[in-house]
Amino acid sequence: MKWPNLKHLHYLVVLHQEQHFHRAAKHCHVSQSTLSTAVQNLEELFGAQLLERDHKNFVFTPFGIELVERSKALLVDAHELMDFAQSAGNWQAGNLKIGVIPTIAPFIFEGLINTVKQHLPDIRLQLQEDTTANLLTQLNEGGLDLLILALPIDTPGCKQLILGHDPFHLIAHNDLLKTKNQPLNVSDLPKQSIFLLQQEHCMTGHAVSACGLQHSEQVSTLAASSLYTLVQLANSKLGYTFMPELAIHNNILLNTPLVAMPAEDKAYREIGMVWRSGTTRVRLFRYLAELVAPLMPMNTLIR
Repeated sequence: MKWPNLKHLHYLVVLHQEQHFHRAAKHCHVSQSTLSTAVQNLEELFGAQLLERDHKNFVFTPFGIELVERSKALLVDAHELMDFAQSAGNWQAGNLKIGVIPTIAPFIFEGLINTVKQHLPDIRLQLQEDTTANLLTQLNEGGLDLLILALPIDTPGCKQLILGHDPFHLIAHNDLLKTKNQPLNVSDLPKQSIFLLQQEHCMTGHAVSACGLQHSEQVSTLAASSLYTLVQLANSKLGYTFMPELAIHNNILLNTPLVAMPAEDKAYREIGMVWRSGTTRVRLFRYLAELVAPLMPMNTLIR
């Protein structure tokens, strides 16, 4: 049996991603003719058409789409095999690419980097900050090895390990609090007075769910792009916001007149690690979890 060329499968996956021969060839650092020949070689090998072409455009056939999806999984396994070989089978060595969401990354990167340097000196750490959706896509396609996310969230095909709880706090300017009865009741706050992050940030969904803000008239239509923007909005006395304790412990409110109060019903989000179910690096990930869990406001890691 003749085996497919992994490089050709990679070209096919990139072509499906880019939907354009020139961009795909540029991404793969090959000529357009090389990429086209690779696709033709795969069609000859499998005896099936992968693309429907005319003189300018193309679309993937159903078989071509299925081959792309199967190739992604195969390429991920090949990538892990090469990492394993390059580290000579040492689970404490090699490249480790970790993705972290923006509402966690600024507050753990320093601790994470220092911890890895101290306890895993042979690991070459690469960090990336992005939204949950983008990170999950990269994880499933092999671009990342491990994620640190806010949970709960559905991660099909992946394993989750909870590191700890991150309680929410209601944040307000001290001048606003002087006119309010304590403790504050969210339902008594003015309409459009609670600022949250934009919807692509999963913390918004977690805060809405945990703090009972579904269909709340108090939530402002003005959404922020970062926790630091939320601090500025609250500092302007325009209203209130919710902040995770992880950010507060890392001095996001330092030198501001803002006051942090525990959210109603002790609302919190979970922070955990996520990795592909088929990975061979579970031992490394679990060891790293033991090192990272103490960085959480409430370490709940179950060993």
